[in-house]
Amino acid sequence: MFDERACINFFNSCKCRHLNIQQVVGKYHSACDEFSRGDSVPVKMLFSHRDDVTLANPFGPAVRGWANVSEALDFASSRFKEGGVTGFEQIAMYDTHELVTLLEVENWKGKVSGRQDESTFVLRVTSTFRLEDGDWKLIHRHADPITTFHSDGPLRS
Repeated sequence: MFDERACINFFNSCKCRHLNIQQVVGKYHSACDEFSRGDSVPVKMLFSHRDDVTLANPFGPAVRGWANVSEALDFASSRFKEGGVTGFEQIAMYDTHELVTLLEVENWKGKVSGRQDESTFVLRVTSTFRLEDGDWKLIHRHADPITTFHSDGPLRS
């Protein structure tokens, strides 16, 4: 027997969940912008604080667990000042009831690692969010500067 009310409720819950993840992605993008000026707190608020959280960024090896991720985020953000993220290009979004993964290209600018001149750079970023106790939390971020074709692949210099 078809239950029209259940169908409408399901549709509306999916629609609300989709809007909710879009809001979280907006907060995430704003937090990345703050990160580019040396403030890790907004990004850290979006991350899961569980033991299976992971981070891979251009400043060091991949890390797992909230204590390690938190430390790596603080180190990376301390390397930036007077920055900004000038654009996000979404390449793909994979959305399930409990996980959302984004592939994006991020355009950054700022003073990096004590340099006096502003640099611009582009990052290829994969981010995964998980629904935890009703809130979307970032459980994985991998960012690297590889955004162009190179015939040497992993041997590029």
